[in-house]
Amino acid sequence: MPEGIESAVEKATQEFRHKFQRLREEIGKAIVGHADIVDGVLTCLFTGGHVLLEGVPGLGKTYLIRTLAQALSLEFSRIQFTPDLMPADILGTNIIMEDPNTGTRQFKFQRGPLFAQMVLADEINRATPKTQSALLEAMQEHSVTVGGTRYQLDEPFFVMATQNPIEQEGTYPLPEAQLDRFFFKLIVHYSTHEELKTILDRTTTGHKPDIRPVMTREEIIGAQRLVRRVQMAPHVQDYVVRLVTATHPNSEFATEMTNQYIRWGSSPRGAQALALASKVSALLDGRFNVSFEDVQKVAAPALRHRILLNFEGEAENISTDAVIDNIIKQTPTIATAAA
Repeated sequence: MPEGIESAVEKATQEFRHKFQRLREEIGKAIVGHADIVDGVLTCLFTGGHVLLEGVPGLGKTYLIRTLAQALSLEFSRIQFTPDLMPADILGTNIIMEDPNTGTRQFKFQRGPLFAQMVLADEINRATPKTQSALLEAMQEHSVTVGGTRYQLDEPFFVMATQNPIEQEGTYPLPEAQLDRFFFKLIVHYSTHEELKTILDRTTTGHKPDIRPVMTREEIIGAQRLVRRVQMAPHVQDYVVRLVTATHPNSEFATEMTNQYIRWGSSPRGAQALALASKVSALLDGRFNVSFEDVQKVAAPALRHRILLNFEGEAENISTDAVIDNIIKQTPTIATAAA
């Protein structure tokens, strides 16, 4: 790499790390703990993907994305998903408007809450499949179509959906094909003893965090472009492919655990998520090339919702994370044939 280009790459990498750390610090003013969740959400943002958070109520999932929107100076919208929510309630609808001067009437599109740059889809599994599909289509296409007219959504467009794992009555679980649209699935755990004390200190004493903007819209889009330019060597890309293939039962690289407990493995989107997320990990480590460790670090959030257990796996209460961990341990970084 020529010296001038190398210098520019190093400068861009350091700037990305600095901005990422600043975002961590601003979010940390409001969110106590959950560092892995914050990093996962930011990774999804900078790869242009969307994130699904699963956790019991009251763990700060809504507060997190509201804080992130403030730190990024982006328009924020929260949609509470309920069984009676209709697609038009989130997309918008055509309404009849009358011109006060001429008295003529015409249809005008009234934009719904989906027309924001950061959208919180709260308890997405409480809405009907029809409404879920409307949101997921917008996530994929970054546009909506109403009355035969296509409307482009503003960039960057980022959706964070939440779901409650303990209440299943009256819910509509997302089908695997729709789960696949999410870049990461992150599991939000309970706060620790020390974190709970800090939360009480902040929330019961009148403390109000001062969240300052860290990045502009243009800088976010520029960072997303930078992530895609990070280099991935052929042998590292081959490792990504073998990891994803190892989730497919009876495939060439499938492990014994895969064959025993998995019904369906990851789609190609899983490989894309692994590759892009590992590029963010490399940048955060000050490198412009991806390592095997980067890939391993992001494997669980990228693949856990793209693997479907069979009956035996469910009966024995096997987690997809356990299968992914087993695959990482059993899959050599360098293919045997190439060694």
